[in-house]
Amino acid sequence: MNATLAQGVEAHTQPSEALLSAAVLQMVSAPDLDHNLKRAEALIHEAAAGGAQLISLPEYFCLLGRRDTDKVAIRESWGKGPMQQFLSEMAQRHQIWLAGGTIPLQCQDPRRVRNTLLMIDPQGQVRARYDKIHLFGFQKGNERFNESDTIEPGSSPVLCDLGAWRIGLSICYDLRFPELYRRLAPADALLVPSAFTHTTGQAHWEVLLRARAIENQCYVLAAAQGGEHPNGRRTWGQSMVVDPWGEVIAQRAEGEAVVFAKLQRERIVQVRGMLPALAHRIL
Repeated sequence: MNATLAQGVEAHTQPSEALLSAAVLQMVSAPDLDHNLKRAEALIHEAAAGGAQLISLPEYFCLLGRRDTDKVAIRESWGKGPMQQFLSEMAQRHQIWLAGGTIPLQCQDPRRVRNTLLMIDPQGQVRARYDKIHLFGFQKGNERFNESDTIEPGSSPVLCDLGAWRIGLSICYDLRFPELYRRLAPADALLVPSAFTHTTGQAHWEVLLRARAIENQCYVLAAAQGGEHPNGRRTWGQSMVVDPWGEVIAQRAEGEAVVFAKLQRERIVQVRGMLPALAHRIL
């Protein structure tokens, strides 16, 4: 299972080789698509005004429904629809690279969707598509989740080049499967848009993010859902950016937020030179 690589665009839209200004957006999405798009638009505007070149929305930024089937009801065909148009317009308007959280895209099974992360370039074009591979399943008392009921899994890891920066794409529950990130190595940064539950997030969120950063000696950018949602669900939040040494360099606990960070090439080189673990891999 090799990673698909999507190439970047013209040099004038690319971040510098030495520095990438990034922002992860934390949301508390509702069961109302129009409301969520308006909130996402405001946060994207704030992030772009703050100088972010790469902006990541969280998983399910467009909808956290009252039922799992709600996302199936708003699914879009690949290449057209208001959610995809929104992402394209936002990227083009603000001249940014936009990682589109996740949106539900049509698949062959009419009862399910693909949970999809799109990377949009500053011209509004899709440069990479990643369909979530690992599907969340959890049962504790009355708390139950089974994503395979409404989601069809993807199968291919995906890398996207933003100029000199190689970005690995993943989504939420993927975080628990380090073999996926080994397929993406060596990446400069990993995106993990998420909607971790409060239960699992409190136990494992930060330690997993830091582990993936340490193992792969790269930045990890995790945009999350964070707070009490109108559907009664509570998500963990704690959107953060982790550096290649495993240090949390930016974070926000709960509520809507823009979390800014500067990704520095020098830091990646420093960590990999100090402890060349990637070069020492045997298996």
